Amino acid sequence: MNKNIKTGIFIIGSFIIGAVLTLSIFRFTPIMDSFLKTTIVRENGKVILEDGSLADSVEKVYDAVVLIQGTKNGQIASTGTGFFYKVDENRGYVMTNHHVIADMESVKLVLSDDSEIEGKVLGSDEYLDLAVIGVSKKNTKKVAAIGDSTKMRLGDTVFTVGSPLGYNYRGSVTSGRLSGKDRMVSVSVGNSNSNDWVMRVLQTDAAINPGNSGGPLLNSNGEVIGINSMKLVQEEIEGMGFAIPIEYAMSHIDSLEKGEKIEWPVLGINMINVSENQMYRDSYKIDKSITYGVIVVKTVEGTGAAKSDLKEGDVITAINGEKVESSAYLRYELYKYKVGEEIEITYNRDGKEHKTKVKLSKGE
Repeated sequence: MNKNIKTGIFIIGSFIIGAVLTLSIFRFTPIMDSFLKTTIVRENGKVILEDGSLADSVEKVYDAVVLIQGTKNGQIASTGTGFFYKVDENRGYVMTNHHVIADMESVKLVLSDDSEIEGKVLGSDEYLDLAVIGVSKKNTKKVAAIGDSTKMRLGDTVFTVGSPLGYNYRGSVTSGRLSGKDRMVSVSVGNSNSNDWVMRVLQTDAAINPGNSGGPLLNSNGEVIGINSMKLVQEEIEGMGFAIPIEYAMSHIDSLEKGEKIEWPVLGINMINVSENQMYRDSYKIDKSITYGVIVVKTVEGTGAAKSDLKEGDVITAINGEKVESSAYLRYELYKYKVGEEIEITYNRDGKEHKTKVKLSKGE
């Protein structure tokens, strides 16, 4: 055999044996043990090493998170979480959920160092389930970095900082994975017991409990990608928390900061879900093949619906080609547009499909 070939084989063999011996020795050392605990994670298109700890990322945002206490009739009537997302020359701005501060006479913020300050609700909206609270600039300890939920992938690491169950557990950190994107979840608005509205949300298995509402959902870099808003609380369901995507929240934040009322357009009808009332189905002789949509019970005088071809007994099944399953989905599709814009309504009358244009009216 050629001498050079023998030398090459000897070198390769020596390298392999050396590597095996090295791994065998280091396997039981702290260095190798640490390496083996490291996982490779892909996030935002980049490959990073993750050592199992989120401590550095938590430190980035921890002082930006606050406990919110709402007071009514002199008593604490609501608790939730919020976070500083902005500061200017006059004040700091805290984002939270509308339902955390709704109907409260005053709000108090407990900062990460346990100091307590008064906050002023600048604006809020029940359909967005978002609110903005203003505080003095000097009380703004840290501002959270805003991330991008659209760049997140299923299985990415996420974590929360919040106040589950109120004051005693403020500053709690929980973590998990991004379990789902673009989940459509039906919710009630105000004191309603029905599903009035549909929200497109992020799903996570990070623990989210009462008191976490309004707090940030963060990526592994400590950037806010969502606002925790609700949780499925049925006893048989665990590990399903939901958050409003940060992009959706930021698209409305200027109006909330200024205290401007969000103008949601109205179609101009009284309606009822096809699937919920057999009496109305029978009264309007709705075809059995129609299993979704909303029945027009009445058109309101002076609105776009009253000026269109819609009339009592029609079943609306789509808005601009998007399926309308129920009144909650109708509002979801409707609220993509602004007052004064024209949309196309698909409806069924006497078993036949029709279309009409409706100019959206301003709600009262």
